Amino acid sequence: MKRSAIVAILIGLMLAATLIATNDVGQIAGALRHAGWGILLVALLHVPQTFASALGWNALFARRERPGLSLAYPLRWIRESVNALLPVAQIGGDLVRARLLAQRGPTMAASMATVMVDLSMEAVTQAVFTLLCVGLLILGPHGGEAIPLAVGAIVATTVMAGAFVAAQRFGLFRLVERAVARWTAGRDLAGLNAAVIDLYRRPRRWLPSAGFHLASWLLGGLETWAALHVLGLSSSLREAMIIEGLGQAVRGVGFLIPGALGVQEGGYLLICAMFGIAPQQALALSLIRRVRELALGLPGLAMWHRMERAPAAPQEG
Repeated sequence: MKRSAIVAILIGLMLAATLIATNDVGQIAGALRHAGWGILLVALLHVPQTFASALGWNALFARRERPGLSLAYPLRWIRESVNALLPVAQIGGDLVRARLLAQRGPTMAASMATVMVDLSMEAVTQAVFTLLCVGLLILGPHGGEAIPLAVGAIVATTVMAGAFVAAQRFGLFRLVERAVARWTAGRDLAGLNAAVIDLYRRPRRWLPSAGFHLASWLLGGLETWAALHVLGLSSSLREAMIIEGLGQAVRGVGFLIPGALGVQEGGYLLICAMFGIAPQQALALSLIRRVRELALGLPGLAMWHRMERAPAAPQEG
């Protein structure tokens, strides 16, 4: 593990532990006990969100080259598990899914190209989702008080999405071709940048992909709404969507810290306070998400291990 990753984890753990320790651990534990088996329901509600994201990735392939949901869904699941539970930056899981896909037919360059454009669609639709949630917030009864937070979320999300797409369009992956050559164990990455640009020229692929990713973000709002209710909070769907949208924007800012440790918890404290949700309940909400990441992430890591040990034979032709 790199020293920078260790430092990032320690910082995140210290921040998260400080926030929890200073907000009555007993009440946080009591809120989680109240949720009980409802936490399992919240975890299961994440499955359709991952399914929609897998549909978005699958749409980027030419029809005859699509891996199909029987492969795209497990690889997307593995991607989320790696990003949530392992000490890697938020792109680590995407490198893993590109590698696993390349073991099963497409070249490494073609696999990586679809993964990178998929990331772009995810980032752009997150910006759209954040804008929708900010609109819901500003049009609410206390919209004026939330304008600074709303503006910050818009700026952060839009800048990240725009920078990522622009970097791809203007040659970022010529650098990636060289940077990951050692990691790919000699697999050919030549033509990665050209493949990415070619995908952007095919709106019949990336427009459906964007639609599925936007649906995935909206389904995340339903997951948050369910989590609030199992905690005993009678929050509206509107409030849940705002918490999810702004929470994901804050989490994105902390992408260099594995799992956004501490960043997510701090963001929930600030956002939930706008709706009168006590700090202990806000932290319990964040911990429910952590439990879900463990419940789905550990099987995802086991699946990754199994697929690495027994890769499918590449398809001919």
